Amino acid sequence: MNLHARKRPSQHFDSRQPRPARNQMLIGLRPLQEAIQAGSEIDKILIQRGLQGDIIQETKLLIQHNAIPFQYVPQEKLNSITSKNHQGIIAFVSPITYGNFENIIAEVFGKGEIPLLVMLDGVTDVRNFGAICRNAECMGAHAIIVPEKGSAQINEEAIKTSAGALYNMPVCRVKSIAHAIQLLQHTGIRVVACSEKTRKELYEINLLDPTCIVMGSEESGISPEVLRKADEIVRIPMSGKTSSLNVSVASGIILYEILRQHKLHGLAQSKV
Repeated sequence: MNLHARKRPSQHFDSRQPRPARNQMLIGLRPLQEAIQAGSEIDKILIQRGLQGDIIQETKLLIQHNAIPFQYVPQEKLNSITSKNHQGIIAFVSPITYGNFENIIAEVFGKGEIPLLVMLDGVTDVRNFGAICRNAECMGAHAIIVPEKGSAQINEEAIKTSAGALYNMPVCRVKSIAHAIQLLQHTGIRVVACSEKTRKELYEINLLDPTCIVMGSEESGISPEVLRKADEIVRIPMSGKTSSLNVSVASGIILYEILRQHKLHGLAQSKV
C-alpha cells in the first residue's frame, strides 16, 4: 500500500467547488482506502473497537498518515448506523473542502485586509454551527476554526441552516484549539473570548485590530484553558431575566459590533 498515494485537495479555498447534496457514507475497508487515496475529504471515521487484521492495520496507517479524525466505537454503534456489512469501519465524506487557517491568514494580510476569524470551542449542534457560519459570512469574517474532535458535523442540515454560507466560508480544522490560539497570537491576531465569566462588556473594547472571536458551547461555554489563553474576555450586556443567549445569536451580535466599528472608522475588510 502506498501511503503517499493520496493527493490532498488544495488548501486555497475556492467558492466554485462542487456542491454535493448530502454527506456520503463510506462502508468497508477497501472503499475507504480508495476514497482516501483519491483525495476525498473525509469528515470523520468510526472504527470498531478491537478490530484486528492486516487490512485494518493498513487502513489505520493510511488514516493516521493523512491526519483524518477517527474514533473507536463499539460494534453496536456501527450497527445502529447501517445494517449493511460495514467490516468494522464507517466513514463520512465531507460536503466541503477544509481550509488551512495559516494560509488563509497569510492571504488576508497579503490583500491588505484585517483578519477576522471565528473559533468554535465545543459547538456541537449542527443548527447552531450552520447559523454561526451564516453570521460569519454575512459580517465579513474570513474563516471558521473548529477542533478535529468535539465539533458539529458538517452535513446537509448544517449547510441548509447556513443558507449556503458554508460553500463560501472556509472551515479550518485544528488538532488543538489552544495551539491554534498561540499561532494566531504569534501572527498578531488578538483572541477575544465571549463569556459570562467577566464584567467587561463587548462595547468597552477596541475591535479594530486583527481579531479572532471565540464562542463556546451553550452547555458549558468556553473551556477554562481557552479562557486563560485569550487576550480579552467580554460579555454581551443584557437587561432581561434570561441569563444567556443562544450561541449563534451571540455570535451575530459580536460580529455586528466588529463590523460597526470597522465601518465607523472606514477600515477595509472582506466583503465590507
